[in-house]
Amino acid sequence: MNEDLTALAYLISAICFILALRGLSSPDTARRGNLIGIAGMVIAIGTTLASPGVLSYTWIAIGILIGGAIGTIIALKIQMTALPQLVAAFHSLVGLAAVFVASAALFAPDAYGIGSVGEIKTASLIEMSIGTAIGAITFTGSIVAFAKLQGLVSGTPLVFSGQHTLNALLGVSAVGLVFWFSTTESYVAYWALVVLALALGFLIILPIGGADMPVVVSMLNSYSGWAACGIGFTLGNTLLIITGALVGSSGAILSYIMCKGMNRSFLSVILGGFGGEESSTTAHVVTDQSVRRGSAEDAAFIMKNGGKVIIVPGYGMAVAQAQHAVREMADALKAEGVDVSYAIHPVAGRMPGHMNVLLAEANVPYDEVFELEEINHEFTTADVAYVIGANDVTNPAAKTDSSSPIFGMPILDVEKARTVLFVKRSMGAGYAGVENELFFRDNTMMLFGDAKKMTEEIIQSLD
Repeated sequence: MNEDLTALAYLISAICFILALRGLSSPDTARRGNLIGIAGMVIAIGTTLASPGVLSYTWIAIGILIGGAIGTIIALKIQMTALPQLVAAFHSLVGLAAVFVASAALFAPDAYGIGSVGEIKTASLIEMSIGTAIGAITFTGSIVAFAKLQGLVSGTPLVFSGQHTLNALLGVSAVGLVFWFSTTESYVAYWALVVLALALGFLIILPIGGADMPVVVSMLNSYSGWAACGIGFTLGNTLLIITGALVGSSGAILSYIMCKGMNRSFLSVILGGFGGEESSTTAHVVTDQSVRRGSAEDAAFIMKNGGKVIIVPGYGMAVAQAQHAVREMADALKAEGVDVSYAIHPVAGRMPGHMNVLLAEANVPYDEVFELEEINHEFTTADVAYVIGANDVTNPAAKTDSSSPIFGMPILDVEKARTVLFVKRSMGAGYAGVENELFFRDNTMMLFGDAKKMTEEIIQSLD
């Protein structure tokens, strides 16, 4: 394929990716956006394979078969609850790929058209070093995020004295190593940069608490995009540059929006450690209080006789795979003349849009699903708030307890509803490790048990 046709094909692919992002901005067009993105990727891969620079289709075929098989197996077996850690794991692979490509270019620059050993172009050295640093940070940072989401590492912020000072020193050192490598092509400088960036990735993510993991996943997505963009310059691949920039910028914008929704500092997200040093990691404990327990029959009676019910899904719904039962319950209530809607917190679940995906899977009408800003004022007029596994995002401590790790985070004002039905397995604290004082309010009824089973029992009672 000649250069003009390659450029045209890459341009079409880039347009497809932009349209895909546009489609993913709304649930109504998300499926079409995915299909357009797939089409763009097929064009991009086909164009690359048709490039005269390809030396061995055998190795490419082997790589596609191995990667495709692994991806297919994961796609078939992955549970919706494990999607956040899966995304984090995939981000780590993007970062690692960036480091590998830069390393290959360093040892065989002539294969990439950037010079010869010892005489690599300065611009290429700068691109390689920056791409390597971002890729290494993404790799280890994503591993930490995966470990926290998987429960292999505590979700509480892991902090120590002088942490930010150390991070700042490492950051300055990284800039110095980039300059050293870019001016001398020193292998020592390059590998020192790799090691330092790997360490910095650990140190940036470790002090971030579990309640902030959705923002971390989004920010690591941005990092992986910028890493790919940097390597695109090294490879001289315009499509990789465009795609990386799209992923990097969209991830950064999403992180900024989420930070505003959580009352967090965007700069702190980039530097790491937000939600760690400034607030106590000790859970706020409500002592010696009893809760009002209820049954499925009680919940069915209350909701059936209420005029307005707002359902608040959380990670507990994902764990129990209760989204289909929740939709059936909503349909039964609507058949009784009850007004039903859904309230979604920006960081409900453990990745951006987690609850929206689950509800879409259960075919919940899009016009019944509302974000926090759209529906929060409606709780004052709601007869019932049905909270199914959403803990931290409904905790009043975010507004009342300045020592709480979640203080300042906007929450869904479910406590303003006439009755709050809270579905939980136990009285355990949420992912942020903070006990929810809402459990002990006079207008709260606790429904203990598996979320799916409890909801199904409510449906039977309604029938």
